[in-house]
Order: sequence, then C-alpha cells, then structure tokens
Amino acid sequence: MVANRGEIVARVIRTCQKLRIKTVAVYSDADRNFSYLKHADEALHIGPSNPIKSYLNVEAILDAVKASGADAVHPGYGFLSENSHFAEAVVAGGVTWVGPPPAVLKAIDSKSACRKIAGDAGVPAVPGTVDIVRDVETILLFASEHGYPVVLKLDKGGGGKGIEQVNHEGQVKDAFEKLSRIGLMAFGHPESYVEKRILNPRHIEVQFLADSFGDCVCLGERECSIQRRYQKIIEESPSPAVTEADRKALFLHTTCLAKAMGYVGAGTMEFLRSERGEYFFMEVNARLQVEHPVTEFLTGIDIVEKQLRIAAGERLGCRQEDVTFEGHAIEARIYAEDPVSFCPSPGTITRLRLPATDSPGLRIDHAMDEGGVVPPYYDPLLAKVIAHGETREAAIERLKTTLAHFHVEGIKTTIPANLLILNSREYAEGDLHTGFIERLFPQQT
Repeated sequence: MVANRGEIVARVIRTCQKLRIKTVAVYSDADRNFSYLKHADEALHIGPSNPIKSYLNVEAILDAVKASGADAVHPGYGFLSENSHFAEAVVAGGVTWVGPPPAVLKAIDSKSACRKIAGDAGVPAVPGTVDIVRDVETILLFASEHGYPVVLKLDKGGGGKGIEQVNHEGQVKDAFEKLSRIGLMAFGHPESYVEKRILNPRHIEVQFLADSFGDCVCLGERECSIQRRYQKIIEESPSPAVTEADRKALFLHTTCLAKAMGYVGAGTMEFLRSERGEYFFMEVNARLQVEHPVTEFLTGIDIVEKQLRIAAGERLGCRQEDVTFEGHAIEARIYAEDPVSFCPSPGTITRLRLPATDSPGLRIDHAMDEGGVVPPYYDPLLAKVIAHGETREAAIERLKTTLAHFHVEGIKTTIPANLLILNSREYAEGDLHTGFIERLFPQQT
C-alpha cells in the first residue's frame, strides 16, 4: 500500500509493477478521480478531503491496510512518512514498514537529538543550542553571545514550516510565541531550538542507502539552494560548488551519522555550506525525498526499488566504489501557485499538454489530468520535470526547452518562475544560495 497521494503514488506503483508487486492506493473525497488509482490493483477510500480525516488519519489507513490484505506500507513523503507512531502501528499489525525502523524514527524525530548525535559523531552542526529552548531569556542570551540574526526552528517541524528568523532583540518574544503556536497547531509539539544564522548558505544534501546488515552507501549530493519560503523549487546534482574533497568529507559525515543513528532504508542528510566553504549538518530526512529522481538519473539506481528490497531484508548488494555518477541532472518542481507571489492556485485544469518524454534524458513525474481538480487542502506540488545531460549546460537547456512546451490552463503554475531562474546569469554561473529568489526576483516575494 502507498499511504499517500499525488505523483509519488504513481512513482511507487511504477517500480512495484516492474518488480511484479501488487499495489493498493488510497484516496480522499477530493482525490477520487485521480487516474493513478486505475493503475493500482486496488484503490480504497479513506475519508473526507481534510487531510486530518484521511491521509493523516492513522486508524483509517490501518483499516485500509487490513481490508486490502497489504503486507507492506510505503509512506511516500510528507503526511505520515516520518511518524514513528504510525510506523509502530504498521509493524504491530504484522505489516512491513518501508522506511527506517520505528525506534529509529522515534529517536531522530527531535532535530535537537540529531544535533547531539552529530556532535557525538564528530560531525559539525550549525552553531546553536543542543537542548530545547524553554524561554525567551535563553534566546536572548544565545543571541548576545553569537550576534544577530539568529534562527528559531521547531524541534519537530518540517516541510519548510516552523522557521523564524530573528534580526534584533525586539523580535525575539513575538517570534518565540508565534513559533510555539505553529508547532502546537501543525505538529502537536511547540518545542523549538535556536541557531546562528548562516548568511547566504548553500543547501547541500546527501542521498544515502543503509541496510540492516550495517552497510551504507552514498549516492551523491544534491544542490537544493533554490527555495521559496524554505521549500525547494529547483534541485540539481552534482552541486556546482562541491569539490571532490568536499564530497568525500560529506560522504564520511553521512555514513557516520547513519550508523550512529542505526538507520535502515533510504534517507537524506542535509547540510548548509557557508560562504567560506564550511559544511554544517542541519537535519536528516528519514524518507524518500521529492527530488530523488535527480540522483536516479546520475547513478542509474532505482531508489524506490532499493527501499523495497531493504525492507524485505535484502542486502544493499553494492559498495561505495560500485556507485558511479554520469553527467548532470536538474529537477524543476511545478507547483499550482502564482509565479509572482507563490500563493496557492487551486482549481480545475481545463487544458493540459505535456512535453514529449521519449528522450532518454528527460523524465516527468506527475499525477495531473485534463479536467482534474487541484484541491486547496494539500501541498500544491503538481509535477516534477527532470532533465539529464552530459554537462550542466546541456541539462539546463533540455530543462528550459521542456518547461517551455509545458501547457497548463485553468490554474496558475510556477513554470514562469522556473524559467526566469534557469535563464538568469547567476544560475548559469552556479552562483546559488538559499536567498537566491529573494535577491534575483524581489517582486516575487
């Protein structure tokens, strides 16, 4: 069973069909007409459109698992994918969880705990508090020692939510109280910690695979610095900034962290790179990442297949020296958002024309249909366009051409913003950082 919605369901089904594994999809009222439901061997309704009553409803999904007889659950990304209580319930029901063991998910659910693990493993983390911040005074003391700006982060946040930059003392109290409210409402946990703000950093992440026999391999790094509201919009691999020496160090850090965490499955270690070229561990994403196709293009490894085989108790079957990287790959996420304000644009897709994907260096992962409805209840991600080329320049050109031939009517999309970024001199030169969009297109934020 794929306990999720949208393009990731179609993606997992594709690999399952290749492996001759039968699939079960689930859907809410809003998603009952998705075409990928027809590709699953079985599709079960799990509740109303409100995600709290459907995709985040543990009991409803467990009932669907039982009713379908599914013997494994792939959680996709988002929703319950990193929820240790859900994973525990799946395993307690005698069903295989396709992801890190529940005990590992529980142990690394706290970002502060992960920062402590990093410190114990000798991996540098972003300067900040290891313990949870309990009051405003702690933040003021940290800022007086390290200087402003500082960043408050929810200990159990995610998806770009739960991050507040504080530029001066007068903002501390309001930011702390606001973040606590967001944490309680969105994640059920108000706890936060504080970090020194790394100015103009690059967001670099390392994809890895670890099996239950203690083996771990890294599948390269991804540059994820192009973001709006702390959420990625364009990713690529390899990073234009990462040297071979950097890469070896990042792989070593990732492997040490994965083993210290007792990690099993596919995951991503996320790092910030300062303007001076220093790398700091930020957090671990204990699930399949949206941008995993970038790595699949470069390595030829089906990451979903590896997830399933590891969950079935198989060994990785490869060593680090067996992993090779070919060419350059870039992914552009297409959101149902206004390309100027990045505000959501739900509605009906009245016309849809997708570019041809017969090129071996092109891939489009999506779950769109002409006449389909984009509901306002969920993440507005519509599709991912991934282009591969022998060089970065070739990948950029292929991606731009493909996006230019993408035609969607009835709703607004971020395709124009993607093209503005890809056509910019700064992007062409690889001059990237997490404030790229705000600096290049201030009118869009």
